[in-house]
Amino acid sequence: MGSSQLHVALLSSPGMGHLIPVLVLGDHLATHHNVKVTVLAITKSAETQFLKSHQKSNSPIDIIPVPAGDVSGLIDEKTKVFTQLRITVREALPSIRYSMAAMDRRPDTLIVDVFCTEALSIAEELGIPRYAYHPTTAWTAALFMYFQVFDKTIEGEFVDRLEPLRIPGCMPVQPEDIVDPLLDRTDQQYREYVNLGIEYTRFDGLLINTWEELEPNTLKALRENEELRGIVKVPIYPIGPLKRNFEGKNEGEGRSDILKWLDRQPVESVLYVSFGSGGFLTAEQTAELAWGLENSQQRFVWVVRPPCDGGPDNSINPKLEGGDGAAPDYLPEGFLARTRDVGFVVQMWANQMEILTHPSVGGFLSHCGWNSTLESLTNNVPMVAWPLYAEQKMNATMLAKEVGVAVRPAVTPTVKVVRREEIERMVRTLLQHNEGKGIREKVKKVKASGDIALSKGGSSYNSMCELLKDIHTRMHSTLGNPNPFLSQITN
Repeated sequence: MGSSQLHVALLSSPGMGHLIPVLVLGDHLATHHNVKVTVLAITKSAETQFLKSHQKSNSPIDIIPVPAGDVSGLIDEKTKVFTQLRITVREALPSIRYSMAAMDRRPDTLIVDVFCTEALSIAEELGIPRYAYHPTTAWTAALFMYFQVFDKTIEGEFVDRLEPLRIPGCMPVQPEDIVDPLLDRTDQQYREYVNLGIEYTRFDGLLINTWEELEPNTLKALRENEELRGIVKVPIYPIGPLKRNFEGKNEGEGRSDILKWLDRQPVESVLYVSFGSGGFLTAEQTAELAWGLENSQQRFVWVVRPPCDGGPDNSINPKLEGGDGAAPDYLPEGFLARTRDVGFVVQMWANQMEILTHPSVGGFLSHCGWNSTLESLTNNVPMVAWPLYAEQKMNATMLAKEVGVAVRPAVTPTVKVVRREEIERMVRTLLQHNEGKGIREKVKKVKASGDIALSKGGSSYNSMCELLKDIHTRMHSTLGNPNPFLSQITN
């Protein structure tokens, strides 16, 4: 590799949901923009195994695992996941600093993911440009950065408010959509959230995994609204939709049982149901979902998990299935037998990308994590929005109200049980009714706009080129070196 090739270091916080977007960004930079990429991944055991397989997959990026230290003495059973991640990254900063110093070639810039913003100090020490990567929507990024104003001007708990939070130039955030870290102002994760938003504004730029055509109003506000820009001075770079690539298997051996089942179903006739790796339902909600799917009389693939008493912040307390191969006892009696001809139930895990890329899939009942959302939209699959935690309620609202590619229940699933009648109605709406056809047409337009945005000359492609130019301009002003790479990224 020539010395003129830009070397970017990407920093990922622990957790597959955080690591995968950073690896996707790294692959995209290396493949489409001729950038040398080194990913520093703060890892626990699960990520370590995944990274080994990724490094064997002919990936164009280098990966340096940074072991997550023992933080057990700094947290307890009440410490929320958001806080745990921030503490884990904080404790890993010396190891990150050492790993960067030990590289054969010093990186020209540092890009950190959403939980690694405190690594800003390392980039400052090295004297290199520093950027943050927000792997979800521009709307949630706007809330992150502007929330410091609400923190100072609004009293009481935000979830108890009757009025929405009004971000200048953006769609208001309704009280019921408030992100999890803001539910309790006395909890440490609240202060961590406020600080993270402030730290965002101190970077040289903010990369966002969205695109101009998906969130035009929010992106315009982040760039031009005077009141918002008074807080959010950081340059904005929409670079999405970045998602995992998937190459389907040909006919014959090696195709999974799910794919073989999908092969026999009509085009766009199947609802895929999955709540991601961190999504769990109560026993009552699991039963209601089963009845709703059955009563809809629509085809479905359901990745079902044992119920638990809480969400991702609580310990899982599953009901064990019988050891004789019988149906799990958390599904209604006879459910599998009655739905055998129209349903395919798989426990715990399925290959989501191979399902969403199959032409038989016509809808996705999803927790609305942004990784899953992009995988759905970029495969022409409309959604039933079923948010559970983190920023998913905001994602669901945007998808249903602003973009028009999803239906959602009248009640928030984390607050009240969604009953079988409403589940049946949503499923039929998406797969049968004229309303579903309209939603499907909108999804196709969204997918097309995303494809164009990433293509050469598209809005996200150009935004990435502007980012790379900015990096080199800052390098040049800092180091006083010639800039041979600049001509490559303007083509």
